[in-house]
Amino acid sequence: MRIGISVVTHSGQNIWQNGLGQNVIFLAEVFQRLPFVQSVVLIDVGDQRAMPPQVDTDAKALRIMTTAEATDEVDVIIEMGGALNVQWLDLMRKRGKKVVFYCCGQPFVGLVESAVFNKPAHASRPDRCDEIWLLPKDAAFAPMLRVLHRCDVHEVPFIWHPQFIERRIGEVAQITGLHYGFQNSEAAADASRGLRVAIFEPNISVVKTSSVPMLICEEAYRADPDSVSKMNVLNTLHLKDHPTMLYFANSLNLVREHKALFQGRHDIVGFMVQHADAVVSHQWQNDQNYSYLDALYGDYPLIHNSPWLKDAGYYYPAFEVRAGAAQLRRARAQHAARLDDYRARSKRVFDAVNPFSQANLDAHAARLLHLCRDTTFTANRPGHS
Repeated sequence: MRIGISVVTHSGQNIWQNGLGQNVIFLAEVFQRLPFVQSVVLIDVGDQRAMPPQVDTDAKALRIMTTAEATDEVDVIIEMGGALNVQWLDLMRKRGKKVVFYCCGQPFVGLVESAVFNKPAHASRPDRCDEIWLLPKDAAFAPMLRVLHRCDVHEVPFIWHPQFIERRIGEVAQITGLHYGFQNSEAAADASRGLRVAIFEPNISVVKTSSVPMLICEEAYRADPDSVSKMNVLNTLHLKDHPTMLYFANSLNLVREHKALFQGRHDIVGFMVQHADAVVSHQWQNDQNYSYLDALYGDYPLIHNSPWLKDAGYYYPAFEVRAGAAQLRRARAQHAARLDDYRARSKRVFDAVNPFSQANLDAHAARLLHLCRDTTFTANRPGHS
């Protein structure tokens, strides 16, 4: 079996722009470890013919090719990192190849926000694929996708590996001499100081915005001014002049008392080593995010509302701001003393999402074999078992 996964390359690309680029690489490496997979290639629908500098495709044995070049090189096509030409997909399916739409983004907002908020979007023909694969975080939307795309929808494991954050940790340490991790932060060194909070929500969709995290920091600060020494709200420069954002921000004590900074985009490693000791987050029906795992990997207090991570970090339910504020204050008071337990709970999450665990390898193998159950190329390729 030969597999192609779509990517979209562009000038100035960086693996930290979003989690999708990392997810593509993790999936490719999973497929490479399956005994019946002969090859994995990346099908570029962009203009660079090269992955971001953080991805060594030669070391990973990943070739990059155009759709034309991939025509005779793939048996299974995963539309994941970039939208593929529908006419080419039609041709490939007529030749007996299989096409999967791997849905990474939250599908409901992807369908409705572009129209409701007049946002630019790409809409491909829904019936272009044989199956939809989606992550556990989006299982509730399977019925919607099944009707829209007129095909079966299957759940696949959420996977993550620390290879990219480890590389970034090394780069930052070499450049700045600073080391990623709570034990190296000012809060760990001085338990009497308030936490410097970072809010990394992208603020480009209703599923991940800074509004609730800001209120959590505000509520904690009102209850105990020593709990928060600084609130850093990232990814907000495009909102700074919006009347609603101005009204909302200026109503907060943290802003009035000059304890808040509103900033642009930063990667988590580069920012945390210099400016923050804790991360406060919020999501709405989108509870599996790589940024949470990046924060946990550094042992930083992660105040979050992700049911998937209920047993890790500091969990608060839904939109319950006061519960989130209580967890933030708890983190400030107890985190350094309970770091070993925190680390152990995080490790259980890392083990569960490890792409190369036998459970996750078996799950992906089962999906591929089910997809290709009525084909001949699975058994005809070397290494099939």
